[in-house]
Amino acid sequence: MHILLTDILTCPRCGPEFGLILLADRISERRVLEGRLGCANCREQYPVHGGVVDVRLPGTPPADADRTDATAAAGDVPAAGGEEAAVRMAALLGLAGAQGKVLVAGPGALVAAEVAALVPEVEVIALAAEPGDVDGHPGVTRMVGANAPLPFRGQSLRGVAFTGGAGEAALREGLRVLQPGARLVVEGAVPGTAEALSGLGAQVMLDQEGTVVARWVGEPVQLRVNAVR
Repeated sequence: MHILLTDILTCPRCGPEFGLILLADRISERRVLEGRLGCANCREQYPVHGGVVDVRLPGTPPADADRTDATAAAGDVPAAGGEEAAVRMAALLGLAGAQGKVLVAGPGALVAAEVAALVPEVEVIALAAEPGDVDGHPGVTRMVGANAPLPFRGQSLRGVAFTGGAGEAALREGLRVLQPGARLVVEGAVPGTAEALSGLGAQVMLDQEGTVVARWVGEPVQLRVNAVR
């Protein structure tokens, strides 16, 4: 995990108003390899092990437990890897000459290293629902957690891609964390995804063969969270 991510990470239990405090045990070249992130509000702690940030809440159900049949079908599409897939992802996100932090969630997170190599000024956050055995790469922060809620401050990311489909809660969260003018990409999108994004105030740029690209032009979408006080 790049140490500068601590500026934008928030507690998934308490909501985006509550940042996380880093307690690092091992850091190398500005990357946290071992440690934990703590919430001063609810006292929950999220481990960092082998450079991987685990922001799952205790008692989180299996990744497929709350997926609809349509979303599951979209998410079952095999993820393409390699340079060609990375070039496509970078193009869909509009990352030419970009700087900042980009989230790639789902099976498409496999291309995170290639995207980071293509756009060296971008830190790619590869979000998966379950831990994996993928090795670390320069320019990539690996994270384990859910698509909603996302543990980031509002307007903090340069781009967001959901590569296994996305429900309404994930779409709202994706827009909430996007910087103005940045893009949200949904691959494996179910019918109605483009209409849902348009209804949330995003400008739909592409809706073709299960891929939807939208540009965020409005104010952050607020997610109601019951904070533990």
